[in-house]
Parts: sequence; C-alpha cells; structure tokens
Amino acid sequence: MAVYTDVSFEDLEALLAGYDIGEPRMFKGIAEGVENSNFLLQTDRGSFILTLYEKRVHAGDLPFFLGLLEHLAQRGVQCPLPVRSRSGDVSMILNGRPGAILTFLEGVSFRKPDVIHCAAAGAALADLHIAGEGFAIARPNALGLAGWQPLADATAERADDVERGLAKAIQEALSHLKANWPSGLPNGVIHADLFPDNVLFMGHQISGLIDFYFACNDALAYDLAVMLNAWCFETDGSYNITKGQRLIGAYNERRKLGTDEIAALPVLARGAALRFLLTRLYDWLNPDPQALVRPKDPREYSKRLRFHMQTQSAKEYGA
Repeated sequence: MAVYTDVSFEDLEALLAGYDIGEPRMFKGIAEGVENSNFLLQTDRGSFILTLYEKRVHAGDLPFFLGLLEHLAQRGVQCPLPVRSRSGDVSMILNGRPGAILTFLEGVSFRKPDVIHCAAAGAALADLHIAGEGFAIARPNALGLAGWQPLADATAERADDVERGLAKAIQEALSHLKANWPSGLPNGVIHADLFPDNVLFMGHQISGLIDFYFACNDALAYDLAVMLNAWCFETDGSYNITKGQRLIGAYNERRKLGTDEIAALPVLARGAALRFLLTRLYDWLNPDPQALVRPKDPREYSKRLRFHMQTQSAKEYGA
C-alpha cells in the first residue's frame, strides 16, 4: 500500500455523499507498499479502506477483483468486502483514478512467521481455492510464464548493475521454465501474491486475507509455490523445510494435492521466484518518484531462484 494520488477532505466529502457509511471522523494515507494509493477512513459507523488503483491494476479488471471478494466472502473467506454506493456500484472514479471503498479488517501481519503461522496460512490458501470454485468471471495471469520474457527483456541491459551475472541467470532460468513448465494441472482462482504481509492474524488465528489485486486464474499449485517462496525462506537465504512441511501439510489436509501437482512443485517454485525477481527488478530499475517507499530489493529473489534451480524433488520443499 502507498499514496500516489492526493485526496483532499473536500474530495472525500463529495465522495461519501454517494455512500451510506456515515460521517468521516479520520482520514489518512497509508504509506506502505508500491502498487496503489490507500487511505484509512474512519466514520461514525466504522473503519474502511479507500483504494485508488494505480500502476498494474487496470479499471477493466475491477469487476473481477471486487466481484471475487464478494464471492469469497459469501463462502466464508475472511477478506475485505467492497462497499456498494447508494446506486449499487462497487467502484468509482476519484481524481482521475478508479477506486473502491472496502471494509477494514483487524489484525497484524508477521514479517517473520513461525511454523504455526505457516500452517494456518497453508490451510487458508486451500480454503480460498475451494471457495473460489464457481466464480463466474475469469482473468488470465498477466504475470505468468508468457509475461516473464517482456520483463526480462526490459531489465536485461541494467540487470548486472544490480547483481553481477543476473541477466544471464534470468535468461537461463527462463529458458529452463519455457521448456519444462507443466500443463494440465488443476486450475482455478488463485491469489498469486499471498505473502505474509497479506495475511492478518489475531494471535495464531487468521483474521483476514487482503490485497487480491494480482488474483487470476492459473494452476492452484502455482499459488502454493508462491507461498513457499514467501513464507519458508529465512533472512539468511536458507530454506526452512519444517515451515515447508507444515504449510504444504496444512494445505493438503483441506485440499488434497494430486501427484502431478506435487511433482511439479520444483518447477513451479522456480517460476514463482523468477516472477517476483523480475517485477522487483523492474521496479528497482524504474522507481516511481511519487512513491513514498523504496522498491523491494530484487536480490532476495535471485538467491531463492538459485536455490530452486538446484532442487530435484518436491521432498526438498517438505512435500
């Protein structure tokens, strides 16, 4: 989350006239993240998040994103719920940006989740995949295999300025993935970005899943591979197989993984690592001067990619 587009109090009052959520009591920007402009809004009726969509989120995708949140919430997933305006709309245009008001979820995220958090998150991902069944709108994964080559091309010239040999490592990994990417795996709605900062806890219980703006349709096991990258590596770059065992095991208890999905985990994990390496690298090389936070260091994911390129079996991930 971040703030790129300013919203004055006059803008807010005009906006809220179209909603039935009470009178504003507090309104402030949230200076975190790198994708959208986010504001915490408190009224006399509760707390909300106002989001204006920037950068990679396109207005044409909002029916998918916001409709998915309603679909998941109706099926018991703890996620933000879009607030409809008096006219029934789930989105609006404010200061030239598409936006939405969403319910606020309480809880905290953990930068260093322990094995209990990993297990809870794995179970929550399986529940999300099950709840996503039957959602009527489909959205291709714009940051799937087909989207990696353009990012690699856009960053190749300066990649070695970030880390020596990075351009070659990216191209070798991409060539390997193009030749070995699995097909025919169970497919459905995935979150595609379920990092620890997108899972809220109260104690060891999950209180909410947030930030669905990379959600799409893709292999369900790819979503699990994203989580293995995000949850199971330590700060020194080592893979914590105990965390992997707990995360995969908890997922498998809710939604049984097929043998084909388990066998594909090493390749899927490589792909997930490359995806986040490339987007972080692009943002690192092309920083937004309006951003209030520094882009995330891509070298964290170059280390993970090199780990994955050496793995041979899903057992090395705890499967």
